[in-house]
Amino acid sequence: MEIKKKLGMSLATAGLGLALIAGGTFAYFSDAEETNNTFAAGTLDLSVDPTTIVNVDNLKPGDTVVRAFELINNGSLDISSIDLSTSYTVDDAKGDNQDDFGKHIKVLFLENADKTGDGWVIGDYNDVISETTLYDLQNMTPDAVENLNSFWTWLLGLGGEDSGLQAGDSDQMFVAFEFVDNGKDQNEFQGDALQLTWTFNAHQTEGELR
Repeated sequence: MEIKKKLGMSLATAGLGLALIAGGTFAYFSDAEETNNTFAAGTLDLSVDPTTIVNVDNLKPGDTVVRAFELINNGSLDISSIDLSTSYTVDDAKGDNQDDFGKHIKVLFLENADKTGDGWVIGDYNDVISETTLYDLQNMTPDAVENLNSFWTWLLGLGGEDSGLQAGDSDQMFVAFEFVDNGKDQNEFQGDALQLTWTFNAHQTEGELR
């Protein structure tokens, strides 16, 4: 009887062991490594120096004002284009204006000298704006950093920098305004003031595979 009991206990123990093997977990080798990743956005930071391009008084018909300023990319991203928007208000000193003062202020040119390069040798300037009034310019959005030089200046290597404005770079700009003398009575503009706002809107370059 003792033998049967011992044999039965042995069989039970063996069965329990098989159950543990069948339903339990196995130990195995493993290893893990973490990666630290960062997505940092770049910056577009355009500035204009000086911030006031024109501040002149006592203008009379026939006067021309020439000024220079810089467009500066202080950001970490390249700029593909800089659109120029124009708006202005007129202070009618005597309240007798029959015409818009902006029609009598002409932008003779707005040149990007860095895009011109040596093009002046053959008379090919990079005039972003040429011969238009402030009144008409309100409906235009020219790109101030586009290289407009002709095929021949490009072929001769005289075309200056490529379009756009790289991070950390600047473009030298020249502009001329004329109070047009139309040969007629312009007395209505005596004492008037025109407040011009030029807004330079910078745009990023296209996305790329990084």
